[in-house]
Amino acid sequence: MTKTVLAMLIGIAIAEGKLGSVDDLAETHAPDLRGSEYGRTPLKALLRMSSGVKFREDYDGNDDVAKLSRAVLVDGIAGAAAVTQFNERIHPPGARFYYSSAETQVLAVVLQHKVGDVSRYLSEKIWQPIGAEADAAWRAGASGEAGYCCLNATLRDWGRIGRLLAHDGDWNGREVVPRQWVLDAMSVHSDAPHLAPGNQVGSLGYGYQTWLLAGERNFVLLGVRGQAVFVDPKDKIVMAMTAVYTSPRPGPAGIERFALWRGVKASIRAAAIP
Repeated sequence: MTKTVLAMLIGIAIAEGKLGSVDDLAETHAPDLRGSEYGRTPLKALLRMSSGVKFREDYDGNDDVAKLSRAVLVDGIAGAAAVTQFNERIHPPGARFYYSSAETQVLAVVLQHKVGDVSRYLSEKIWQPIGAEADAAWRAGASGEAGYCCLNATLRDWGRIGRLLAHDGDWNGREVVPRQWVLDAMSVHSDAPHLAPGNQVGSLGYGYQTWLLAGERNFVLLGVRGQAVFVDPKDKIVMAMTAVYTSPRPGPAGIERFALWRGVKASIRAAAIP
């Protein structure tokens, strides 16, 4: 779920002129990425998990995401060096979807170059404007936040994030996240058919660091251990939940999570019929 929040901050930074556009190469804003495959990747491809850089994320304890986490959170390796250890391109940018936490971390490196402390930026741009009930904690290493994970907040505050997105970035009349950014981030576009539900992403689709549901425009922030924030912007329905799956591959529990969402929506809509 942290990945979606990081993408929201990228959108805010672009609107403020701190970043250019999603078509910029990562190395344009993070010089220490220059000469690497991630540095030569547009921000849009990174947002869509479509950089084309080889990265294995299957949570067996020996995969690339384990290497990334050791580099960022344990060894204190500098931001760019933590991601440039993965430097083999196997597809052109924007052509293939492959889930990779390193892509989010590249975005975090870019954002750190432009705004400094990402936690402070989150506090100023989102947490305070939505009236969060409690402080959040974002795990960081020596070089800054782990942009791909580890943002810890209360359940109600995750619900507030969902409510913000259900209103396309608006909070009680104040545009906290640019509306067009939320629409772009939470939708499939004609220039990325591989991200539509049922294609490369399986039964789900993918936007900017956010999972998309098939059918009407619904989307979901998914945590690896069962946490989730489901959002229906049409009817302004939000479901935030926490869980602790024993495996990152949830199996039946994951199916039940989506079934619960469908049931919640059906119940609320039925209650609204006069």
